[in-house]
Amino acid sequence: MSEAEAATAVNVAGKLGFKNGDLVQELGYDDDVDFEFREELEDGLGSEVLTEDDQDVVDGVILWWRSGDGDLVDALVDALTSLGAGGVVWLLTPKSGRPGYVPPADVQEAAPTAGLHSTSSAGVSREWSATRLVSRRKQ
Repeated sequence: MSEAEAATAVNVAGKLGFKNGDLVQELGYDDDVDFEFREELEDGLGSEVLTEDDQDVVDGVILWWRSGDGDLVDALVDALTSLGAGGVVWLLTPKSGRPGYVPPADVQEAAPTAGLHSTSSAGVSREWSATRLVSRRKQ
């Protein structure tokens, strides 16, 4: 990996608040995810993201979500299952105009019901919007 590639990888992980050695679980993986984003994130973490089947306590969760995926509240509650204290959920949804687009109002409605609130967003993908969700009790 070149210096520029390494900087990009650290930049993606860093934008999400992750560092080398953090454990991140990925939920909602499908063939439409941003593979460049995933590769850069894994490079920044220094390891592969964990799958839905892994039971480790994690520092963060990446949840890929599309409008037809089901109940967002249920998915967000499930995302909390392996999340350690102080961990964050990054909800990635297709950007406006893309297939599977999820209106921000849907996220703002679902998050509090799941015990989460939105704190920020990050530009990490050309096709996907990333919204940072944290537990309301950790404000």
